This record gives sequence, structure tokens and C-alpha cells, in this order.
Amino acid sequence: MDEQFEALANTHRRRLLVALFDHNPQRESVVVPDDVHDQNKPADALQMEFHHLHLPKLEEAGFIIWNLDTHEVAKGPRFDAIMPLLKLLRKHSDELPDDWL
Repeated sequence: MDEQFEALANTHRRRLLVALFDHNPQRESVVVPDDVHDQNKPADALQMEFHHLHLPKLEEAGFIIWNLDTHEVAKGPRFDAIMPLLKLLRKHSDELPDDWL
């Protein structure tokens, strides 16, 4: 459970995992947006953070499969292990602070 909480400890990782959870079943992957931004960080710094920290961390845990060339991510072999927490977040999203999802 520590690994799941570690994956969800960052807003950007949570949003990416929730996007995969919510994705259209006809599509197997989602594209990591080029224009990801955070009011506290420049977009290029955040993109670098995704590339060097967030995506590798999620891929290493097996929650995603990341295609570096296309910038697409898909559910990884261990995505089911984090799904119960994602379901809870989605179910109670209206009760959570705005920056949680």
C-alpha cells in the first residue's frame, strides 16, 4: 500500500492515473499533454519533471507503460493494484480540495 500512496502523493501523478482510469475504453493510452503547467513552475520545468521523475516512477511501479517516443502512457501490468484508490478519489472528488485532482 505504501507504493500506491507514494504514486498518488503528487498531484500530477494523481491526475495522470485518474486520466487513465477514466479513459475511453476504445483507446488504450492517453497522451501526456505538452502544455502541462503549474502556477508555481514554468511549463518546461514541469515537463522535465514528468520526463525524469513522475513517468519513470509510475512505470517502475508497473502502474503505467510509457512510450517515450509518442509521449503516450497506458495502464501498466500493476494498474489494478492502484484502481481501488483511484475509485475512491473519483467517487469523492466533489468532497476533496480542488488541487487533489
